[in-house]
Amino acid sequence: MQAMDIEKVNSMDFGEFVDVFGNVIERCPLIAAAVWSQRPFSNLEDLEKHFFAFIDALPQSGREGILRCHPDLAGRELQQGTLSAESLREQRGAGLTSLDAGERLRLAELNGQYRARFGFPFVLAARRSDRAAVPRELERRLRCAPAQELRTALAEVKKIGHLRLADLLGAHPAGL
Repeated sequence: MQAMDIEKVNSMDFGEFVDVFGNVIERCPLIAAAVWSQRPFSNLEDLEKHFFAFIDALPQSGREGILRCHPDLAGRELQQGTLSAESLREQRGAGLTSLDAGERLRLAELNGQYRARFGFPFVLAARRSDRAAVPRELERRLRCAPAQELRTALAEVKKIGHLRLADLLGAHPAGL
């Protein structure tokens, strides 16, 4: 998809907006639907602020629900070819689509331990990582307290959303 400017975003009807922005937060088109009503947006940062304010306003169960919409990194959905286009691109960029059998098994074990401990999948902005760093980060975060990990995982959701919005609007984000 070609990058667009904020005027184009503000002129979108409801259906088009949800089609374009419905996966900014993985498999949560409801968030895009809610954000549409906040138009007009002044710029990318303003649009992003509305996405993140929606997440922040949710009760804990809703925030955990957003996390549960994310696939395991290098998990079953990747193997079955059912990842969203965005997730596939992000996992491929981190080298997670070319793991050997041993690496896949190790990630599957860690992902399972993580889900058992926290009740939602491990979420990481894969575009900001690589195949060697992912298992190390997973092991590190497995040792976190649940409340801390919920905050960390939601921060990763926002990093992913930031990058996806920047892609759609043709911005090249620095840092985050």
